Amino acid sequence: MPKLLPPFIFLILLAALTLLSLIHPQTLGQVHQSGVPLVEVAFIVAVGLIFLIGARIQFNRNDSEIMTFDQPRNLVTDGLFRMSRNPMYLGFTLLLVAASLMVNLWCAFLAPAAFFLLANYWYIPFEEAASKDIFGDDYEQYQNHTRRWL
Repeated sequence: MPKLLPPFIFLILLAALTLLSLIHPQTLGQVHQSGVPLVEVAFIVAVGLIFLIGARIQFNRNDSEIMTFDQPRNLVTDGLFRMSRNPMYLGFTLLLVAASLMVNLWCAFLAPAAFFLLANYWYIPFEEAASKDIFGDDYEQYQNHTRRWL
């Protein structure tokens, strides 16, 4: 399990949502009982992509390590990382929420919940421990001033 990277978990859960939507095709495109129109779903997708792609760009610009289980380098604390210590996980979670809204079944929300729980209790604690080891006080100060999610 430790080497299963977050993007693969995301893709597995997205595939499960796609399969669920194929099993229940009548739910696609319907207006949700909760009143969530497609415009709001598109907005959630856009915000998720901004967090995901924006954080990736920041990692590249700062020559930071993006791989979860590799040694961190070059702490990034500006841009999207001022709002969230984990904008990529936030982006993945938002995309899964949007996909769940499109499936329009209550059980579809197990996918973003599962991703959130894995990120919050497995991946992020691993990354935080590694960051504390490498960056020390700088990371602890960042941790004290910036929330884990939002």
